[in-house]
Order: sequence, then C-alpha cells, then structure tokens
Amino acid sequence: MSIMNASVSGMQANTNWLSSISQNVANANTTGYKNNEIEFSTLVDQGAYIFPDAAGVTTSVRSMNSLQASLVTTSTPTDLAVQGNGYFVVSNSSGTTYLTRNGSFVPDATGNLVNASGYYLMGCNLQSVAPPINSFADLQKVNVQSSANSATPSTTGTLIANLPSTATPIAAANLPSTNTVGSAYTDETSIVAYDNLGGAHTFNVYFSNTGPNAWQMDVFAASTAASGGGFPYSSGPIVSQALSFSSANGGLASGSPISVTVPNGQTVSLDVSKMTQLASSFNVSSATVNGNAPSTATGVAVGTNGSMSFQFSSGVTLPAYNIPLANVANPDGMTTLNGDAFEATTASGTPVLGAAGTGQLGTIASSALETSTVDLATELTNMIEAQSAYQANSKVFQAGAKVLDVLNNFQA
Repeated sequence: MSIMNASVSGMQANTNWLSSISQNVANANTTGYKNNEIEFSTLVDQGAYIFPDAAGVTTSVRSMNSLQASLVTTSTPTDLAVQGNGYFVVSNSSGTTYLTRNGSFVPDATGNLVNASGYYLMGCNLQSVAPPINSFADLQKVNVQSSANSATPSTTGTLIANLPSTATPIAAANLPSTNTVGSAYTDETSIVAYDNLGGAHTFNVYFSNTGPNAWQMDVFAASTAASGGGFPYSSGPIVSQALSFSSANGGLASGSPISVTVPNGQTVSLDVSKMTQLASSFNVSSATVNGNAPSTATGVAVGTNGSMSFQFSSGVTLPAYNIPLANVANPDGMTTLNGDAFEATTASGTPVLGAAGTGQLGTIASSALETSTVDLATELTNMIEAQSAYQANSKVFQAGAKVLDVLNNFQA
C-alpha cells in the first residue's frame, strides 16, 4: 500500500505545483505581484522498524515577496513604485493597515488615493505631523482633493539689499516714522504679502540713513498712502526698526529679523540679516515673501524620498504629505492577501516604518509601476515538468494496483 500512498501524495503535490503555476500565469500582468514557488519535502513512515516505508511527499507554498521587478513608466504622477526594499502602507475600508507594492494609486470620489485593489495609500500630513515618521498612528489617508484651490498666508520673507555708505543722514524730525508731509528717506522699495484669504497687500519699505553705520527701516501699508501716493499715510508705520552695520565689512550687525503684521493675516518674519552697507548705489538683490493668492492645482509631484507636493497655477509648490515605506525582517514570511497586499506574521517580524531612501529602505519612483515578477517562459517550463511528474506518479499508482491485484489472486 505504501507504493500507492506515495504515488497519490506525488500526484497531489504536483497538482499543488500546477495550481501555483496557474496562479503565477494568471497574474503575469498584475502590478506588484510576487510569484509563488512550491517547495517539496520528503515524507517517510517513521514507524517502520528496519526499512521505513515511503510515505511520499508534501508541499508548501512560498511567496517570493522580496523580489524586485522591473519598473514601467506611466503618465500618472500618483502611480508609484518602490525601487529597492520596502512596501507602501495601505489600509482597507475599515482602517486596517497592510503592506503592498501595488502603487497604482488614483483619487476616488472624495480625493483619497486608492489603488486598483481598493487599498488606500497612507501618509503623514505635514500640516499636522512633522517628520520624522516613526509611528503608524501618525498616518492617515493621502487626500489630493484639498489641492483643488489654495490660498496660503505669508509668514516668512527675505529682503537683501545694499544701502550706500555715502548717503547723507536724514534729520530725526524728517524721518518716515514721523509720517508728515515733509518726511524724507534715503531709498525705497516694496514687498507683497498675502493675508489668510489670499488677498495681496503691498508694503512700502523706506530706508533712512541716521548717521555713521546707522539706518532706520520703516514699513507702511501702501493702501494707506496719501492720494497720489507717499506721505502722509493714514496710519503707520506698521514697524520702525533701527539697523546697525559693521564698519569693518559693511555687514548687518543688528536689526534682523523684522516683524510685519499683515492685515487679516499673519505676522511675517522678514529676514534682513544679509543686507549690506557698502560704497555703492542702492540695490535690491532679493525680495521674497512666502504665501500665495488663491490658485487652482495643476498637478501633484512626489519625490524619491516620498515627499508629496501640490503644484498650483500661481507657480507655488506646497509640501503636503510624506509617504513613508515599511519593511520587515523576512518579507517572504508575510501572508499574501487578495489584491497584492501583505500582512505581517511572527515569521516575517514586525513592520518598521521609515522615510524612503533612509537606512535599508528603497526610494519611490513617481509616474512608474512595478511589474509582476512572473517569468512566463519559466512558468511554462515548470508546467511541463509538473505535468510529466504527475503522469509518472499515476503510472506508479497503476503499477501498485497491478501488484495488489496479483497478491489478491494468490490469496484466492
């Protein structure tokens, strides 16, 4: 009977092999699919005293989760692929998190990025959590609907200019801070900042020499200027700041930063630390303030480190999310779920979260998808081998049946 039992187990094992091959072939074009391999193990009857009876063979399925497939380019920036180690963190509709390499993410009706299998991409919202990301509790669904329109208030700015060291000092009674018809100044420029609703506000900035290496900087809201422009303003100055320069190199010694409050907005911290006082004409080399007027989104950009930014028609790019990667000590030990998702087990180890491109984690490629690891030529070759092995086992079974029939005839 051991002949027949061993051959039956062999047929069953090769049936499992064929089943694994069919699964691989069916998923040859599935994004991020990792092919299965069948491992055969010998079975023996340990109860036999001298000659252990052959008990056949058993099989186990191993998912090759750690394999890296090739990447193909797409035209969708939210199509993502991992180059190297690591998995995207996704969640199902009930909020349970899993890992996957299937990065075919597109917005659903509410703007959440979801892949073709129905799993939602998880990331860190930079508006609520600052990097580094080291906890799954900090993750939430990545939503791109908020990028439809955006108005960002100004909070920081930089003003770099040279003030002429040869300038004639302005009398204290005539400085812009007096805000009179006779107010005088050495040089002037302007900056634009945005309030909470994206409204633009122009500020006139006056520089007045008050003595050797000493200047006064006055900021007025342009909307409060006298008819025809200039002094006197209906209110102001918003801020009046003394600037002191070094006589050794002309660099700013004190007076930075300067706080400018935007009406219906935030307080802008204006960095003027790189201003100089040299023996040359007044020259503004940089005058930048963050923030933007209301504008529509033109696209989404994802960096190799997982940083996701929204791009707007105004030319502004705003950081929105960080998309982390997770990995386990033994990827092949994870349980494979429907939709190319993986669940950690005791055999795989606990998932560890980190930023893409750090440690042993790979990088993220945007407008790209990872193909399946299935090689059709190999699978078709394996299919022929499995079919031949199945037929051979069936022949053994037939031979065993004939032997048993002969023995039965002897007894008769």
